[in-house]
Amino acid sequence: MKIIKKNSKESVPNREFLTSLAKGAGAVLMKYFNKKHQVEIKPGAGIVTEADKASETYLLKNIFRRFPKSSIITEETGEYLGDSGLLWILDPLDGTSNYAHGFPWFCVSIGLYLNGKPKAGVIYQPFTRELYFAEKGKGAFLNGKRIQVSQTGKMAEALLGTGFYYSKGRSLKTEIDVFSEMNELSLAVRRPGSAALDLACVASGRFDGFWERGLSSWDVAAGFLMVEEAGGTVTNYQGKKTSMFEKYCLATNGRLHKRMQSIVSRIK
Repeated sequence: MKIIKKNSKESVPNREFLTSLAKGAGAVLMKYFNKKHQVEIKPGAGIVTEADKASETYLLKNIFRRFPKSSIITEETGEYLGDSGLLWILDPLDGTSNYAHGFPWFCVSIGLYLNGKPKAGVIYQPFTRELYFAEKGKGAFLNGKRIQVSQTGKMAEALLGTGFYYSKGRSLKTEIDVFSEMNELSLAVRRPGSAALDLACVASGRFDGFWERGLSSWDVAAGFLMVEEAGGTVTNYQGKKTSMFEKYCLATNGRLHKRMQSIVSRIK
């Protein structure tokens, strides 16, 4: 989908609306959490539950009620093309496999673009009630308190996060080799299973760096802005500026970026 660059004639969603929207979708997820789920296998890979669909329905209903001319990219039902400059990128449930197994590492992710440029991002973890918010040029916050990336400058002291490209039948040999090297060089590597939350962890200094390939726009639209507004660095595996539509994500506190980039660049 091409990013719409029209001048928006609609009002722009404020922080209160965005955070309320994320919390509302999170409440929907908690309603279904730890219950028996109707699980469907997606074409290719991955699963979807009734909770994914219910959360997405809630988000779409409330966005279109207030901002009917919006364009939206969402994981479960695809694209909605509007004629304003507002573009929403939604993941109603990031970490579905975790969620379906009762593992409490999942979130709602909302990215907002205005006239083709990132405007704001919200990542909400309803189980812990942690709400991350970032606005372009105004910083990143966790439950209202400003956050910044870590100051860790040595790989041996770094806690890293990652994920593996989700495609059945595809060899992960190179990814595993990179994982092994990162694990050897760092304090430890974690693979929790929600890219949006992993990026939020980089922004808040919980992770010192994160890498993953094969991600989609709804996985990273909010998280990229979160990391950058917290003072971090986001590029592709070649160290070049990236976008939410590119498949290679490297996000760090900046201090470790060059070293990590030299390792992940082997992944094609």
